[in-house]
Amino acid sequence: MPHTPRTHLGRIALFAACLAAGLGAVAADTAAPAAAGATLHDAAHFDAPEKLPVIAATRAGPRIVAVGDYGGVLLSDDGKAFRQAKSVPTRTVLTSVFFLDAQRGWAAGHDGTVLATADGGETWRVLREEPGKERALMSVWFENPQHGLAVGQFGLVVETEDGGSSWHERHLVDNRDQGERHLMGLFAGPDGLLFAAAESGGVFRSTDHGRTWALVQTDNKGSFWAGLALREGALLAVGLRGHVFRSVDQGQHWQEIASGTQQSLTDIVQLADGSVEIVGMSGAVLRSTDQGATFSAHLREDRTNLTAIVPAAGGPLLFSLGGRVGTEH
Repeated sequence: MPHTPRTHLGRIALFAACLAAGLGAVAADTAAPAAAGATLHDAAHFDAPEKLPVIAATRAGPRIVAVGDYGGVLLSDDGKAFRQAKSVPTRTVLTSVFFLDAQRGWAAGHDGTVLATADGGETWRVLREEPGKERALMSVWFENPQHGLAVGQFGLVVETEDGGSSWHERHLVDNRDQGERHLMGLFAGPDGLLFAAAESGGVFRSTDHGRTWALVQTDNKGSFWAGLALREGALLAVGLRGHVFRSVDQGQHWQEIASGTQQSLTDIVQLADGSVEIVGMSGAVLRSTDQGATFSAHLREDRTNLTAIVPAAGGPLLFSLGGRVGTEH
């Protein structure tokens, strides 16, 4: 079957209304003129950093690092006070952030951009970019300081074996129809397992840290946007229209789990007590205390479209395109 272009871009579609306009409605109230010495290639400065439009967030040791539009990188060492990174040499939309440890991390985004930091997110450098090509990377992951991958729309995959000094493009599989699916989120398991959440209910599976892949097709007709390997061994994948799928055999087979919501789901974490929380559109928050076998769901009163959740003392921190939302508990 010949491959045809698609307009549905999963998480890209989710944020299209805001990103197409550069999140102008949000940023107009918070972005300030560039700081002295900054250039148009540097991230925009926000007078109220906590309102920086956030698309993804993670932990770098004890620090919280969130990324979003205008090259924005948001940092917090206590989960309460937030500030922008000192130096980010891009204004492109950043869609993903990953840290190998408390110091070494990477971010990816539009225009094929991959950034790297060696100081916990304070300063960043460009490893690759393709200005004007409008090719979006949606997720980045590194096995170690040398080997990493970033994936995105229409099966775009870039890989490095030398810490980002050079990159080569590839597809996860040779089959064109499978290999050109939008790839929305990378998540790793133990012993070399790596997964790519994809459109059309696909989960790409690797057993060798991403060097070779096979497509596992689930019964989900929509896109997966994110996934997580739980400490106890189960795997979860979440996405459009509230779909949650679970695997207990290292991703070889997946079963749908009742989520209790039809809101699209954007991010997932496991907390220190072993419970699992998922967030999504219209303030959707799902919680499981049995390793993802069952979930309870509710909608926050603010109905905020949630984009990211990060474990933190005092309860997980929530983020949206309006910035930091607060804690869930």
